Amino acid sequence: MRRALYPLYEQRMLRTMPANVPQHVGIMLDGNRRWAKAVGRDTAHGHRAGAANIEPLLGWCDDVGIEVVTLWLLSTDNLDGRDPKEVAAILEIITDAVDSLADQRRWRLNPVGALDLLPASVAERLKYAAERTSDVEGMLVNVAVPYGGRQEIADAVRSLLQEHAAKGTSLEELAGLIDVEHIADHLYTRGQPDPDLVIRTSGEQRLGGFLLWQSAKSEFYFCEAYWPDFRRVDFLRAIRAYTQRERRLGA
Repeated sequence: MRRALYPLYEQRMLRTMPANVPQHVGIMLDGNRRWAKAVGRDTAHGHRAGAANIEPLLGWCDDVGIEVVTLWLLSTDNLDGRDPKEVAAILEIITDAVDSLADQRRWRLNPVGALDLLPASVAERLKYAAERTSDVEGMLVNVAVPYGGRQEIADAVRSLLQEHAAKGTSLEELAGLIDVEHIADHLYTRGQPDPDLVIRTSGEQRLGGFLLWQSAKSEFYFCEAYWPDFRRVDFLRAIRAYTQRERRLGA
């Protein structure tokens, strides 16, 4: 009975959703491995189930009018901390999912992360998906693979230093110029609004390095469901919770 009533409940939530929905939502798609273990399947099955839930999620985001979504699909830590065969399988699942999204041409895909740490063939497939959707006017979807917040900040500072070295700026001059905006201009998400809301599935209540710089003033929502079990009603509850909060923007 509950399952049959959920569509009606979801439609009511959509009709009554306030106008102040987040412009940018960051989502930590967590729990694929634990979900697979819970259902008695191997890890790859969990990641395939998680990948299959990405397209529905983006449709839900479209439904409420979100403009930017950042999906954390793989951490930089995972490249060193897991079996190479498992990592290779995960990367193949991710790139297949990204290729499928690009084929639809509904969303503008933008790979963000330390692409130089990936196998060249994987990095090229992600870049090609971005090229194929660069003229799409739909929602911007940042695909964070492999991503680490500390790595991003280090890369931003490195890029800033290289830019000014090419201009001949001295270290003394740069020390007098550098500020928050200069670093922000070299982040993977430069030019984009910071996330208003960050959602993490699987019951974990920590950032784990996701959008460390950009989330300074974000709202957070933690959901108990593992990512493959994350439903439209869970998403709508997260958005509704955001609209009901009084944002103090970091104060």
